[in-house]
Amino acid sequence: MSVASSVLIPYASYLRVYEPLAAFPEPERTHWARYSRLPRTPGAQEELRRSLADLLPTPPVPVPVHESGEAFVAHLDGVVVICPWRTRLRGWLALQELSGQFPEPVLDAMLPPVVRVQVESDYERWLSRNPDARPWIRTAVWQVPLRWFALFGDEDREYEPGERPSAAGADGPSGAAGAGADGPGAAGAGADGAGKAPVLRYRTTMAQARRRLARALRAMRESIDDGPMTEGLIEVGRWLEEFHPRALVELDFGGLVHALPEEWLAADRSAAQLAEGIAALRAGDGERASDAYGRLAERWRAVRDLRFAN
Repeated sequence: MSVASSVLIPYASYLRVYEPLAAFPEPERTHWARYSRLPRTPGAQEELRRSLADLLPTPPVPVPVHESGEAFVAHLDGVVVICPWRTRLRGWLALQELSGQFPEPVLDAMLPPVVRVQVESDYERWLSRNPDARPWIRTAVWQVPLRWFALFGDEDREYEPGERPSAAGADGPSGAAGAGADGPGAAGAGADGAGKAPVLRYRTTMAQARRRLARALRAMRESIDDGPMTEGLIEVGRWLEEFHPRALVELDFGGLVHALPEEWLAADRSAAQLAEGIAALRAGDGERASDAYGRLAERWRAVRDLRFAN
């Protein structure tokens, strides 16, 4: 197995929406119905490895030429729900964000101008034919944005500790087995022979996620001036409105589980901590709210600092 297909990629976390098959038009609905019955489907690590492999040629391929036909599959109350990868669309959106994060000389070194111009042109033509397109997946690097936790309660938390490496060595499981019928983190396998990686995720219904977000937004607007957190909640709320009301919403720590100690993962109660701060705001206790949010922000600041570590 090549390095590109076996390396662990630790920096990404995800907010995903899984919709029932009824939300998709034909012929896509039939495609996903067949896809959901496959015995094995690739996971998030495999998608990242494919994207990294596309950056190796000269010139690099920052956005796939064709849209992915892959998806994550889960079940909600016995109903199959689908989260399409839409890797090509997400690649275009990621490049738009990238252009605002680095100066021009750095961008030119990463991606030649001629490549960026071609990619932007391709996206503009595609968007003119698909004006209502939106991604089912949001990605963050070296963090979980705190606003994402507002959608979940502590009761939605699912944690599975990792397992020690097996004696199988190079014949052990690979990260590509992490999708299947229970979603991208079900198998959670690491690199060859690395054993099973931990899984930390939250899952809730779309209706519950929208209710929690509305309560959080109301508490903030009544207690403090609009700021980045409020604006972030509004933006996430608009995104959620695009999906089926009976969808599943998932926050997956993704590759971060490879960068954080298992003790940290086992002890993490970020959704509960944010809920504590919001409850304090609703009760008019600004000091307790500030303390809860401050502790949560500091916890995640330490994680973001890992991007600068050797």
